[in-house]
Amino acid sequence: MQAESNSASEQADRQRAAWMGAAQAGDQRAYARLLKDSVALIRAVARRQGVAVDALDDVVQETLLTVHRVRHTFDPSRSYDAWLAAIAARRAIDVLRGQGRRDRREVHDEHAYEMHADREDASADAERAQQALRLRKAIDTLPPGQREAVEQLGLKERSLAEAAVQTGRNTGALKVNLHRALKSLRDRLNGES
Repeated sequence: MQAESNSASEQADRQRAAWMGAAQAGDQRAYARLLKDSVALIRAVARRQGVAVDALDDVVQETLLTVHRVRHTFDPSRSYDAWLAAIAARRAIDVLRGQGRRDRREVHDEHAYEMHADREDASADAERAQQALRLRKAIDTLPPGQREAVEQLGLKERSLAEAAVQTGRNTGALKVNLHRALKSLRDRLNGES
């Protein structure tokens, strides 16, 4: 019974490898069959990695995107399932890391709402005004390119394309400047509090 199962599994792996070989040669039908047939394997790998059911589709999507980007690296004489499982395991780990970072940032306090000041509270308004002033002062101390990126992308909520037209900078420079500015602001504001 085990030998039959292994044989069927090996045969399916060989079929998927053949589809990938055909896909690498330009066969779109083989590629579509391959991707459809790969979903169950990706989901199984993700479950073994400990990915929650509600995040399985994220792993499937990220894995299929990665397969598409690196399909040229597959060697059709090798196991497709092993190649795909390695990619799926890495994407599952990426999703798990993302969930871990998100969980550390989220507040899971049932009484948090009660602990926050009421919107009508004058002291809360004054505190928000002070925080806004601290933020504005911190933004003003940034280098010109970083300040411009924060003002265009953060404060004025322009898209990268709009900000690029407005500032005359390319989108890559705006992204880098925004990233550096946010890190600097976070460091400054956390250091003050």
